[in-house]
Formats: sequence, C-alpha cells, structure tokens
Amino acid sequence: MRDPMSVLVRPVVSEKTYALMDEGTYVFIVDKSATKIDVRHAVEQAFGVKVKNVNTLNRKGKATRNRRTNTAGSRPDTKRAFVTLQPGDSIDLFES
Repeated sequence: MRDPMSVLVRPVVSEKTYALMDEGTYVFIVDKSATKIDVRHAVEQAFGVKVKNVNTLNRKGKATRNRRTNTAGSRPDTKRAFVTLQPGDSIDLFES
C-alpha cells in the first residue's frame, strides 16, 4: 500500500470546492499514477473517515507563452479526485 502523502498532493481551494464541501465532497490533486482505490485508502488513512465514492479526472495544462521571448509553454497536467464521504463524516481541512 502506498503512503497517503505520496498519493494526495494537495487539496483544491476554490469557490466550487467550498460549495461541494457542504455536500460532503472534497477535491484533491493527486499523483498522476494513483488509482481510485489508492485515493480511497489514502483519504481513509490520512483523515480517519469512510469514503463513499471516488471520481477522478485528468486535466490538461493550459497553453502559455512568454511575453518577452514569445516562446510557447504550458502549465503542468494534473489529476483531480472528487472524494465523497459517508453521511456524518467530514474533513476539517480549513477550519481554524
């Protein structure tokens, strides 16, 4: 079994993810080679909760360009995992 911190890179912080947190769904950027089962085990082990469902998606990085040299580049590709928890469970990610 993989180390949870090598699977979960960081949580996604946006208005949409804050709205999803109220419904019990949390969004993480995960390792590109991580499977849904790896993400499930990592979240359950790291936060001590029960996972109901995991959905993953691969996002292609946006194309960019350097204004000074006019060279093309791109932001890195990322993999995101939408983790839905069992009713009654929650992760205190941003509570102070």
